[in-house]
Parts: sequence; C-alpha cells; structure tokens
Amino acid sequence: MSLLFTIQSHSYHKSKFINSANFLTGGIYNSVNNISGYFNLKSQNQLLAEENKRLRALILNSEIQPDSAYIDSLTFNKAYRFYNANIIKNSYALTDNILTLNKGTNDSIKQDFGVISSKGLIGIVDKTSNNYATVLSILNTTSRISAQLKKTNHFGTLTWNGDTPDLTQLIDIPKIAPVKIGDTIITSGRSSIFPKGVPIGLIESFQLDIAENYYEINVQLFNDMTNIEHVYIIENSNTEEINTLLHE
Repeated sequence: MSLLFTIQSHSYHKSKFINSANFLTGGIYNSVNNISGYFNLKSQNQLLAEENKRLRALILNSEIQPDSAYIDSLTFNKAYRFYNANIIKNSYALTDNILTLNKGTNDSIKQDFGVISSKGLIGIVDKTSNNYATVLSILNTTSRISAQLKKTNHFGTLTWNGDTPDLTQLIDIPKIAPVKIGDTIITSGRSSIFPKGVPIGLIESFQLDIAENYYEINVQLFNDMTNIEHVYIIENSNTEEINTLLHE
C-alpha cells in the first residue's frame, strides 16, 4: 500500500513514447543546447569541478555530514543503477513543467525512472523516445512524491502549488510530528522509484491545515530548478518484481 504514495496525474501513463514532432523538437533543443553550452563552458566547468571536489571528499571521508545536500550513490542499495544525463530543455514558469533529457531508450532509460541532481530531487521520467526523455518536474502541480522528515521518519506527500520555483509543499504530515524550521526533508523510499534519503530541501515555514490534523509545510529546495543541467537517472532493478507482487 505504501508503495502507491509516489503518484503522478496519470495522463502520462497513457503514452510510452514521444511522438515524432516532439522527437524532432528534441533534436532542435539538443543542437541549441550544444551551441549555448559552448559559450557556457566556463561556468559549467566550475560546476563540474565543484562536483568532483565533493566526490573526492566523500572518498576520503567515511561519513557524510547530517545536513549534507550532496548525494552519494554508493550509499544507496545496490538495486539502484545510476545513469548520467543532461537537461536540454528546462521549464519552471508554468504550472505543469516538463524537462527534456538527452538520453532515451537507446540508453536503457524507461518511463517511471527517477531523476535527481547532485543536490537533490528533480522529477520522474514521463515519456521516452530512442534518444530523448521527458521528465515530470517536481515543479508540476500534478506531481505527487512520498517524502519525509529526515529526523523523525514522519512522511507525507510532496506537491507543488505553482507559486514559486524555489518552494514545494509537503502535506499530510501528522500534527504529532516535531516539525521545526530548518529541518531537512528527504524522499521516504515508500515507492519503487526513489531510494530513501534523496535530499529535497529545508523546512521554510509550516502551518496546520483547516481541520488542524496535519501540517502543510513549505520546503526550500536544495536545487535551483531554474539553473540545472547535469542530472542522474535512477533505475530500480527490482521494480518489475515489486509491481508483479502488488498485482497478484
């Protein structure tokens, strides 16, 4: 039952592949991205250098700081495989934001794979073609992802109200939970898409709902969703087995 907490609106389940027009558009965006990338090499190299620095720090240090927003894939269960990808089209000003990646079925990417960056949660693969994939961003009002308080394991549902790209909302956290501003929010692992522990952000503010039974929490994202390029796609190799068990 708990595996059903990560949901999408699910018009996207109706289609497995991007149509030919979108495929062509993906090629155009990829070409434009390559050109702009040439003129943006300096800043991107700085980002890569920072990420490499963090990787080296993880190798040399056996423990990650408790509030670290950096993701070390080695800490996750070996059931999860990671693929590198680049975002070639990013939207964040709409209510239903979709990202486009430069990887597709030829790279073993499939619908419902998770997408993260070195700092945290990005979204879920929606559709795929041979060479491209679209991603339902966490900045999409139809997105529903299971998330929790890092310190207490109280969990709820991560949503987005469409107001601002730096804040998402965590709902259905029971009022008995010791919610504090500045506490970390992570993925709960209560789905077959994301492992437990992917960083999301920090509690910016909170209030009880109308019935005063659950908290509605504003989460300040670790990711700057307006400025992301390099991402990691997550595959859970046990998804098919889990889904078979649920439908028996």
